[in-house]
Amino acid sequence: MRLLGRYVFREILTSAVLGTLLATFVIFLQGSKELFGLLVGAGNAGVRTIVELFALAIPPVLPTTIPFGVLVGILIGLGRMASDGEIIAMRAAGVSSRRVIAPVLLFAALGTALAGFASLRLTPLAFRTSAQLLEELAATQLSADIQPRVFDEDFPNRILYVANVRHGLTVVWQSVFLADVTDPEQRSNGLGGKADGPLITVAREAIAISDPKNNRIQLSLRDYATHEMGKDGIGYDGFSPHGEQALYAKPPEQISISSKALNTAELLRRWGGPDWIEIRTEFHRRFALPLACVMLAMVGIPLGISTRKGGKSAGYVIALFLGFFCYHLSSVALAGVARQRTLPIPVAIWLPDAVFGLAGLVFLYRMERPGDSDLLSGIKGGFQAFFEKLKSMVGRPAQGPRFPTWRLPLLPQLVDTYVLSNFLFYVVVVLASFVSMSQVYFFFELVGDMIKNNISLMKMFTYLFFLTPELIYRLTPICILVAVLINFGVMSKQNEITAFKACGVSLFRLAVPVLVVSILFGGGLFAFDYSYVPGANRIQDKLRDEIKGRKNSTYLRPDRTWIMAEGRIYYYKYFDMSANTMSGVNVFELEPNTFRLTRQILAERAHWSTSLKSWIFESGWYSDFKGDTERSRHDFTATTFPELIEAPDYFFPTARKDDWMNFQELDQYIRDLQKRGFETAKLQVQFYRKFSVPLFALIMALIAVPFGFLVGNRGAMTGIGVSMAIGIAYLGIDPLFQKMGEVNQLGPAMAAWSPDVVFSLMGLYLLLRMRS
Repeated sequence: MRLLGRYVFREILTSAVLGTLLATFVIFLQGSKELFGLLVGAGNAGVRTIVELFALAIPPVLPTTIPFGVLVGILIGLGRMASDGEIIAMRAAGVSSRRVIAPVLLFAALGTALAGFASLRLTPLAFRTSAQLLEELAATQLSADIQPRVFDEDFPNRILYVANVRHGLTVVWQSVFLADVTDPEQRSNGLGGKADGPLITVAREAIAISDPKNNRIQLSLRDYATHEMGKDGIGYDGFSPHGEQALYAKPPEQISISSKALNTAELLRRWGGPDWIEIRTEFHRRFALPLACVMLAMVGIPLGISTRKGGKSAGYVIALFLGFFCYHLSSVALAGVARQRTLPIPVAIWLPDAVFGLAGLVFLYRMERPGDSDLLSGIKGGFQAFFEKLKSMVGRPAQGPRFPTWRLPLLPQLVDTYVLSNFLFYVVVVLASFVSMSQVYFFFELVGDMIKNNISLMKMFTYLFFLTPELIYRLTPICILVAVLINFGVMSKQNEITAFKACGVSLFRLAVPVLVVSILFGGGLFAFDYSYVPGANRIQDKLRDEIKGRKNSTYLRPDRTWIMAEGRIYYYKYFDMSANTMSGVNVFELEPNTFRLTRQILAERAHWSTSLKSWIFESGWYSDFKGDTERSRHDFTATTFPELIEAPDYFFPTARKDDWMNFQELDQYIRDLQKRGFETAKLQVQFYRKFSVPLFALIMALIAVPFGFLVGNRGAMTGIGVSMAIGIAYLGIDPLFQKMGEVNQLGPAMAAWSPDVVFSLMGLYLLLRMRS
């Protein structure tokens, strides 16, 4: 490779590596929530296992991010050469700009080889290895640290309910209810085939020791009693101050191997199998994605050389537009269309490569043509006009003040209006850009389902319209971060910050209006989430289910057969919601303080009487307990129990997502579910996030202010890099703390507020260290 080739190669390499790393970490963190949840739930996962799982999650995203990085490197490297006049100098020396094509395509070929190796070899190996590690990890997740006041059904044929869990060197369960619902004919303990109903064990407390090796929890019971009714009508009850019992957990589920985990030869062997659509789609994707390096390079070379203004930021934006919106989203949409058999799979998968390849050939052919009327110049002019229009709207002309007619008259001083006018403009522009990009992404993601389920375009647009409030709510803090960096960065670059300092205006004074307005943004987000966002989310979720062809979930856990009420536990085998009738029903009434059984009711059926506002039990018996071992049995044909006042809708709470409710509705919903014995840890975390997320608008401003004053003279790419770094840090920390709260390793309030605390301390430290 000659001197010019090596020079071009070096120019491209650094930006390409940085672009690849940035895209890889963004996509990796977006898909790492499940991995965070598994690792947080596995309290005994070793450091080596954690590192291996995170490392194995990276190869599957490389076939997508390497072509993007190659495009970023080409546009930024060649764009820098063009903006510095080096391309013009080459042409003036008689060297055609086409001389850069060979080293750039060689670089793209190396990227293709690397992406191909990741696609054909590393990705299947990573999926298989991670599946094996996850199976091993799942086998060691058994823990005695269970969720209190929730029915635990993870033990085969046994239902566990614990009122309270005391943590320490040993885990102690308090007020334990354990029901063995194994069919009496198959029950190995108690009366066996002579029993009529479940075997009930209640205990004042139990020391629980997990034994993952044997997949069980060993219990040391204290003050426990067992209750079982025989078919002969005699109750068999026992009491003991101490006892041992083992709870065997379900065996770990085998993780299914997807087509992505199969090597290429195995894909060919399954070419005509029952899942042939997924097999063939995966096969073609493994070759089409790496080749995108060359196809995107062919388009990127003329665009990079023709760049005169905009610098590195323009190159990055063009790469984002071409690589993400034009190539990646079209690939996702066409793959979804192919799965619906609307297009042949090879056509759908290879069409983006073919289009970019043809466009690249046309651009390369016309690259050296003189004049400004060719197609390439028109595309270049469109991008440059867009950037120049933005700069003309926010930049200050040579004479006269910036924005002479746009002022906010209610602020106390002119400097506040000056700073906020630009800041608010940037917030609006960045927010509109982010929301639009997100809507485009969701549109292409759902195109295949829209075609499959015959959804009209108007319904799709309606879904995107009602999705907008949620996007605004989630993206506003990040947009404030970017807007602060741009606003103060532009002021620093134009030496306005120096001028303010010379006039005795400190940086803290300049930051005050931005921080005050950020507080107002936080309050506005809280009010927005309280009043409007939940209603819009209900509509957009239902529309999304319709587009995806899913049934709307009406009830929360309709398969749940154990329900906690005030001082009693219901168990039924079947519930007919249309007739308000339970079959195979058991009721266990418990003494609240000692958790001892006071009454047991068993009936073949029970139906709800609207006039009596009570359950009528048919063909059964009930027993009243006197002490731990003495009971009286009474048979009945039909009877009622006045204390059982739980109506049918009590057994089937309506399924509601946390983002369908404001904080007051969510708080009441959590209380209702807790009474019934449902898991609410996730909902409690989301309840506190109703308060912590809006505050992040202020926290992002706190972090961005010192960086904004620093990045001004370092170029737009520095600002973009800082924004991405902070965003990546947030995307990594926030889901981690959420998962820790959902598995009770942190309290719900601490899990929700920890990201705010971490970033607040960082922002205050940077702000106080700032040289004002």
